[in-house]
Amino acid sequence: MPVPESATAFLARLIERARRSKKKIVFPEGSDPRVVDAAARLAQRGILQPILIARRPGSAPEGVTFIDPETSPAASKYAALYYERRRAKGITQVEAGAVARRPLYFADLMVAAGDADGSVGGAANTTAETVRAARHAVGVKPGFRLVSSVFIMAVHNRDFGHKGLLAFADCGIVIEPTPSQLADIAIATAESTRTLLDAEPAVALLSFSTKGSGKHKQVDAVVEALRIVRERAPQLNVDGELQADAALASVVGGSKAPGSTVAGRANTLIFPNLASGNIGYKLVERLGDAAAIGPFLQGLAKPANDLSRGCSADDVFNAAVVTAIQCG
Repeated sequence: MPVPESATAFLARLIERARRSKKKIVFPEGSDPRVVDAAARLAQRGILQPILIARRPGSAPEGVTFIDPETSPAASKYAALYYERRRAKGITQVEAGAVARRPLYFADLMVAAGDADGSVGGAANTTAETVRAARHAVGVKPGFRLVSSVFIMAVHNRDFGHKGLLAFADCGIVIEPTPSQLADIAIATAESTRTLLDAEPAVALLSFSTKGSGKHKQVDAVVEALRIVRERAPQLNVDGELQADAALASVVGGSKAPGSTVAGRANTLIFPNLASGNIGYKLVERLGDAAAIGPFLQGLAKPANDLSRGCSADDVFNAAVVTAIQCG
């Protein structure tokens, strides 16, 4: 089945938005052929300014900057920045100097220092390594306590979500969130919906219960998360606990949650744990022939994203475009 029209239109809009700002995006795996290919296309099309962390090759693509951490005069500045951020954890200045020259950390410290606007890693590093570097070098956004992830799901039926686009979270990082963490995820994902979909979020906290139809401590946790979200973000259009059909289908939502401003019109789905989120997005992707775009990290002070090690050059390209949009 062809890629959903909603996915094609979404990516085209993001490319045009990114082209207007031409952000500096740094790639720590700068010698990876997939990264070089994507960077060359991004530069050639004038979408953003790619910076690759690697020695400059003999046939470097036009418009692409290469930086070698071992010879860069900025390495000492980044080492000092990393030392200040991690000294309370017991790191020494010598250790900070060594860490700052690792490509993942060098790239994220560039972002932290304002020398790049965002980073895209993970083509050759694990998610754990990539997220750890981002947390330690970039840090968590003020007011947040954790990093989570979001998928943009593009479905064929454009009656769902925002013109066939929905934000799913968390499907990749936080295994068993507490109510407070679930609230963090909901607020961060609402912001991702605004930024990436350019739409006002309608946030559904999902469960196997709708408005008390089921009784269990897992339901109680979602109800508590809703209370925290409404306390922290009183203007946010959010509701729960809602079953998936009540969140998405107007007839079901009207029946199960009458009066809800989210039921039947949700564009932002918050899953109660990683198991349900990961299973849910893959079922929609495979059985519904949807496009799963992402995941993208959220909750960081500045944008940094994680690729799959099985990614294609197109995946790198798309992740860079999204990262540029997250830069604002």
